[in-house]
Amino acid sequence: MPAYNEEKRIGRTLEEYCSFFSQKKKKEGLDFEILVVINNTKDNTLGIVKSYMKKCKGLRYLNFKEGGKGFAIIRGFKDALKRGNDLIGFVDADLATKAFAFYDLIKNINEYDGIIASRYLKGSIVSPRQKLKRVAASRIFNFMVRNMFFMPYKDTQLGAKLFKKNAVKKIVNKLGTTKWAFDVDLLYNARKERLKVGELPTFWQDVDGSKLKVEKASIQMFFAIVRLRILNSPFKIFWPILRPFGGWLWRIVK
Repeated sequence: MPAYNEEKRIGRTLEEYCSFFSQKKKKEGLDFEILVVINNTKDNTLGIVKSYMKKCKGLRYLNFKEGGKGFAIIRGFKDALKRGNDLIGFVDADLATKAFAFYDLIKNINEYDGIIASRYLKGSIVSPRQKLKRVAASRIFNFMVRNMFFMPYKDTQLGAKLFKKNAVKKIVNKLGTTKWAFDVDLLYNARKERLKVGELPTFWQDVDGSKLKVEKASIQMFFAIVRLRILNSPFKIFWPILRPFGGWLWRIVK
């Protein structure tokens, strides 16, 4: 669970996830751990996580000065691999994905190497409905991803994904730490390794406190996936020439 300045939201997330999975462990013997990867946080996220450790035996944390979603997930993957976990995944700290919805991934991974939650498959429930401009930006981004990377997924960006241990081992050292294109990079590397990744309809709740500014983020996401596409193509030999120009554009939109 990557966490960047989440003091206002992570408490209720840990409350729900710890309670839900503790009950699953008690009734079904499903062992679990929740690893919070705190990154570049300036608020009291660490203090809140520590306060929950006394009542949630499966809770652990890492705390880094470095930041970024990709950085946090990669570090979390590598740490989780040290302890023999059969399934390793990640979920956003804002409780947009409820504990029961993440458990749906566990129940349905079955023959897949990995499985991702999707807001845009038939049967998905999004509450409340997202604003039109956010849906439009998401659909345009997805159209670009599907055509640039030849992947079938309708929702690469939702922060709820689960993989089997061996799948994580195959891809974790190939992942970059890019912020906006991390999920695409993850799924693209899984595809290159011929891993079978399923997509599952989910329940997703839009929550208050989002730091996302759609207009600015859309431009940043565009440049991020263009860069990723170049680096995964024969044209990557030209990246040293293009990089200064790309850096100049990135500073403008950042």
